[in-house]
Amino acid sequence: MKGIGGKYLAPAAMAALLGAAALAQAETTKSTGFSHKALEDKLFYCKTCHGVSGQGFRGAFPMPRLAGQQPEYIENQLKAFIEKRRTNPVMGNVAHVLSPEMVKGLSEGFHSLDPAPLGGGPKGDAAEGKNIFENGIDSANVPPCASCHGAEAKGDGQFPRLAGQLSDYIVRKLSNWEKERGQKPDKPDTSAIMQPIAHNLTPQQVAAVAAYVSTLK
Repeated sequence: MKGIGGKYLAPAAMAALLGAAALAQAETTKSTGFSHKALEDKLFYCKTCHGVSGQGFRGAFPMPRLAGQQPEYIENQLKAFIEKRRTNPVMGNVAHVLSPEMVKGLSEGFHSLDPAPLGGGPKGDAAEGKNIFENGIDSANVPPCASCHGAEAKGDGQFPRLAGQLSDYIVRKLSNWEKERGQKPDKPDTSAIMQPIAHNLTPQQVAAVAAYVSTLK
């Protein structure tokens, strides 16, 4: 029987090798609460909607990019779906069966991906969007997006990555913020800080910001 490197191994040696692999898998399962295969299967399941590399997908609705997303943000949002602080009938059903350990594993798994932006979708004035992102809008009490999301829009901790996000997804979220977030006033979602900002942006400004960040890598 051939083993590592194509060399033939005696049955006893092969059994020992397989036994060591099984022991390592058991230790991994014990420490994380799930096996490597279980995590891979769940990531594959998520990618059926979010794209083969987590880069987002356009179907009946734009599915957001998860690749490169901040792990803390993904964890927060999955918990928000579970606790109904953020409403979405599909994600509510998906999230509520996940263990805390699997939520963490998925968050780290998607954070490690780095595909090119999907691009396409509705377009706005990217130059205007860049200005809003970097400088904000004083007259509308809108701070620079970069002050929370970073100069390269890659996010930080609970502040999500926007770089490479589908433009039409961003437009939908910013335009419907109050309908999807803050469903439990006594237990607000961590992204509640965005509600007044989203409210103060015009549709044109929303489209402009979405167009700009969607091209960033």
